[in-house]
Amino acid sequence: MKILKVSIIIIVFLAGASALILYGFYEYNNKEKEVLTAADRKNIDGKFIKLSKGITHYQLEGPENGEVVILVHGFSVPYYIWDGTYEFLVKNGYKVLRYDMYGRGYSDRPATVYNKELYNTQLLDLITALKLQGHVNLAGISFGGELVTNFACEHPDIINKVILIDPAYEGLKPSAPRYFTLYNEGVNSNKRAKDQLNDFLYPKEHPGWVKRYLPQMEYKGFRHALVSTMYDYDQHGRQSNICLNNANKPVLLIWGEKDGTVPFRYSDSIRSVLKVDFFPVAGAAHLPSVEKPDTVNNKILSFLKQG
Repeated sequence: MKILKVSIIIIVFLAGASALILYGFYEYNNKEKEVLTAADRKNIDGKFIKLSKGITHYQLEGPENGEVVILVHGFSVPYYIWDGTYEFLVKNGYKVLRYDMYGRGYSDRPATVYNKELYNTQLLDLITALKLQGHVNLAGISFGGELVTNFACEHPDIINKVILIDPAYEGLKPSAPRYFTLYNEGVNSNKRAKDQLNDFLYPKEHPGWVKRYLPQMEYKGFRHALVSTMYDYDQHGRQSNICLNNANKPVLLIWGEKDGTVPFRYSDSIRSVLKVDFFPVAGAAHLPSVEKPDTVNNKILSFLKQG
């Protein structure tokens, strides 16, 4: 009996010690220490607007009556991912909107489920609140490609053309329990930031990319937004692309031939069900609009001007 008591005490002690170590490791690596406030936003470029699910950070420029193009960023890199394309399209006479999805950049991080409904609501709220006139053109990169595909299927009556750049195809949920993924994102926040360089064929040509990514990680809710999206955003690539095809919208599909994030071969899967203007980009990986801006931006401009 005495041996059993001692054993239980030892087990409890080790469990407690392990928990403290894990918690300490988490706190040491966890970057989310701040709450995003109005004071923080005073020094941020762009504008802010209160929508039904929270405040959204956005930028809108171009002629008052210009044709509208909306640029939707990917899974975790906020709207600066579109810098070159945004400026290029504004200079060419388009009215261009880009924004940070909820949970990213300097938009709110609502404590909610990050699913299709949330993302579609944010985009529709923006279009409505900013009183964007006429049929809008949507461009999405990576996860943003999923989003604009699904949004165009749900609201075909307000869409003109769709541009997909290396779009995510099939959303595979993590096999680990959600709490484990949350913990893992917390203790590996530096890896999450550094891994953004894997989207480039030549990462050394983008030395400031990681540093630019880090500030958004300091605000509470970033990790929850990413993890909830992983588990709660249901995506079925073939089904979504069939739906978009049935909407009869002109679609431009751009893909970096050396993409290691969403492999180039997935373009075949999309093209098997979706009629597109296909534009492969040599010498580029997952972000051809960043690595080959002149090539990609001119193709986008040509596509927008067609018919």
